[in-house]
Amino acid sequence: MLYPLKFSPILKDKIWGGTKLQQLFGKHGLTNKLGESWELSGYDGDESVVTNGLLAGNNLAELIEIYMGDLVGDKIYDAFGLSFPLLFKLIDANENLSIQVHPGDEIAADRHNSYGKTEMWYVVDADFGAELIIGFTHDCDRDEYLDALEVGEVETLLQKVQVTKGDVLFIPAGLVHAIGKGVVVAEIQQSSDITYRIYDYKRVDDNGNERELHTEEAMDVIDFTAAKEPKTSYNSVLNEITPLVECDYFTTNMIRFDAPVTRNYGELDSFVAYMCLEGNLVIEYNNEKTIVNKGDTILVPAIIKELALIPESEATLLEVYIS
Repeated sequence: MLYPLKFSPILKDKIWGGTKLQQLFGKHGLTNKLGESWELSGYDGDESVVTNGLLAGNNLAELIEIYMGDLVGDKIYDAFGLSFPLLFKLIDANENLSIQVHPGDEIAADRHNSYGKTEMWYVVDADFGAELIIGFTHDCDRDEYLDALEVGEVETLLQKVQVTKGDVLFIPAGLVHAIGKGVVVAEIQQSSDITYRIYDYKRVDDNGNERELHTEEAMDVIDFTAAKEPKTSYNSVLNEITPLVECDYFTTNMIRFDAPVTRNYGELDSFVAYMCLEGNLVIEYNNEKTIVNKGDTILVPAIIKELALIPESEATLLEVYIS
């Protein structure tokens, strides 16, 4: 019988990583440069492994093969088969990440036999004055972009946005973007690891080599039009469901609560994932309790139609599913 599933995080040290995922969530990398914690992943070679209950030790791909629509939802299983369609991460930018862009589904399939990469960020923590790069300040053409790139001034064309804890940003495929130094985000994205790096501040690795850039590949992907208002406007009300992002690939709500909440998913036909970003709680289902701590990501199988969320005090969840 299926039940709410907890997973072991997949930790990835990065040249730009730091120690905030340890400080905030108790996640320990191999070095002091932990950049990403893949919280829930079916990506080939990086499949999340269950840590709780009778299914502990099984990875996500194995569970989809066994439980199919009962786990992910019938419509999702029909569309994606054994692939899990989303990837959930926590990211610590101790230094600026590269300026990059992701392809959409068509180019990603043609070039990489992959899904595209549309994503969103929820800012978990941000140093005072910390910034994100989100798109162009004005409508740009290819020549202007390439000229700026050649002389190392592409940043002058791009929109920098100061962020604080709780900010939400939607990043469709084609939008040039970067996470700036001092920002920690929860990232929800299509299950893809295709990134075209267009500028990396001429950083070098331990061997003195600059990281590869993907100038040519990116040219067919970039949206050169001026970026719209990058932040998603929302009004969080305690003990109510707050919509954040709805797109073709995922729907994300915030649940900020200090009293028990019952969630009914009877009409959904989708798995639900919870990212717990503040507080601790218990999920009650079928007379069983699943303990959820800050920093945990939980997969609720599609077959579960109703459950109760019971916080210790005030807690904040991101609730994610496919509409």
